Amino acid sequence: MLRVLMFLVPLALAIYALVDCISAKDDEVRHLPKLVWLALIVLAWVIGPLAWILVGRKRGPAGVGGRRGNAGWVAPDDNPEFLRSLNDEQREAKDEKDKELLENWEEDLRRREEELRQRGDGDDGPGAPPEPPAGGGKN
Repeated sequence: MLRVLMFLVPLALAIYALVDCISAKDDEVRHLPKLVWLALIVLAWVIGPLAWILVGRKRGPAGVGGRRGNAGWVAPDDNPEFLRSLNDEQREAKDEKDKELLENWEEDLRRREEELRQRGDGDDGPGAPPEPPAGGGKN
């Protein structure tokens, strides 16, 4: 059993280090280029993976949800960017609705003004002011 563990532990460590190195962004890799780190992990069974884990990658404090760095996953109701995007979507929908309502009002106003112009062209409409009596003065 001990012989199997002496083989499996370094293999698991190498696999972990290899996956971690592949998934690391280029700006997180320290001291050597990423390709050299990959070769070191594959060729140097125990020393390569240990070196990668200890000094190969910039590591920050544990973030939210056990992820590294400060940019961990945040629940949607705790994420201000997500909440802001919802607010933006609602605002855009409301603005679009308001714009459509305003266009309808303007169209209705134009239609009513045109009706008034057509009605008032030759005759006095019901809203016309009364004309003063003929003779223009007092009796």
